[in-house]
Amino acid sequence: MKRRERTRQLIELGGLVVKAELVELTGDDRAVILGLLVEAAAKLRGEDREQVLTLWRRRGMRAFADDAAAKDERQRRS
Repeated sequence: MKRRERTRQLIELGGLVVKAELVELTGDDRAVILGLLVEAAAKLRGEDREQVLTLWRRRGMRAFADDAAAKDERQRRS
């Protein structure tokens, strides 16, 4: 992966952390955020990996859809 592509990927991943409100909910405690991610990785190593992925994917898609709907609503109001 080229440097520019990697930088973009890291920025986008950081944006997901912000979008999930983890920065605010943890008081920007990086150890807590890393702990959450380590816990998620442990779940993905477990036997119910596919179920967890399906659940999290659905939640993520719903969050993206909700965010897009809110953005559309804000644009209609302005």
